[in-house]
Amino acid sequence: MYKIQKLNQIAASGIEKFDPSLYDIAESCTDPEGILVRSKKITPEDLGKNLMAIARAGAGVNNIPVHECSKRGIPVFNTPGANANAVKELVLAGLILGSRGVIPGIEYVKSLKSDDKDFNELIEKEKKRFKGQEIAGKTLGVVGLGAIGSLVAEMGLMLGMRVLGHDPKISIDAAWKLSSRVEKKENIEALFAESDYVSLHLPVLDSTRGVISSKALEAFRHGACLLNFARHELVDQEAIVQNLLSGRLKHYVTDFPTPTLLDVKGTIAIPHLGASTIEAEENCAKMAVSQISDYLENGNIVNGVNFPNMTLPRRGAGRIAVANINVPKILGKVLAILSERNMNVVEMINKSRSELAYNLIDVETPVTSDIINSIMDLDDVLMVRSI
Repeated sequence: MYKIQKLNQIAASGIEKFDPSLYDIAESCTDPEGILVRSKKITPEDLGKNLMAIARAGAGVNNIPVHECSKRGIPVFNTPGANANAVKELVLAGLILGSRGVIPGIEYVKSLKSDDKDFNELIEKEKKRFKGQEIAGKTLGVVGLGAIGSLVAEMGLMLGMRVLGHDPKISIDAAWKLSSRVEKKENIEALFAESDYVSLHLPVLDSTRGVISSKALEAFRHGACLLNFARHELVDQEAIVQNLLSGRLKHYVTDFPTPTLLDVKGTIAIPHLGASTIEAEENCAKMAVSQISDYLENGNIVNGVNFPNMTLPRRGAGRIAVANINVPKILGKVLAILSERNMNVVEMINKSRSELAYNLIDVETPVTSDIINSIMDLDDVLMVRSI
């Protein structure tokens, strides 16, 4: 039976997908084979000797020591797209809040007294203070056209906006799904210069950290609105403050409040509600459970963050999974060990991703511990198991 440690509250509809005859789910357990997590930070010290996989019920994995997991042959899974619609809808709210005087208008109404004789007259008199602009006909720039960014781009088109997009690493599948009406920009400066609203949908990488810098903000249209429902690390907080104070930015709408921004006029801060819907939490939980159970039971990898994605239908009496450093001749040495023991290979698949390689090998006869130990003794092999 596999022990799964649940580090955060995970939707019951996801947990129910675990086969109770194969899995023991607990919030606290010693040396689990799998970890389910949402936002709790995992340290290298949390990676027990029996740990085989970590599944994040969400897209970002900055709370997981992915590099250390890779060194130990532990795949990390995430759930891209599971919360995409929830975030898209909150971006729509951000567009409205950044263009109309909804929040100050609400605050004004709350300041009135219920027994004011001139209640209605006051509202009619003062409403001009909160006049905004419509988003139809304006230009929306979307930086990052993955699962969420592509939905935001489509939404902008449906709202009657001109939509610009920039994503140098867009996948072929994502590009095919994107409307031809989204105008592609070769660099972010060109996108910034033409956009009334800019929405960020990038992962946090060394190449994207602080991408919204003082220099980048110089390319923005005066009075533009920046929306950040991706990660707070993408922006230079001090640069945002300076550009809000100067008026280059009219609003900074973010799902990631920081003390630096609390009292700065033009900031609209939301308490990280992007994926906080019943539907998104259920989607993420179901996807995470499906992925980690498929890996533990079959060795298949879907939505791996550090391992190559691969699936292989089961054939034969045994299956061997091998993770190794991506150097030549490892697979040949593994097959030589099987050949020496008269193990016939029925089916196999091998893929690499950056510095890692992963292999699934189906054989005709059951796999013995001697075979597993012999493969594990090979140089540059990180993980071997019989499934």
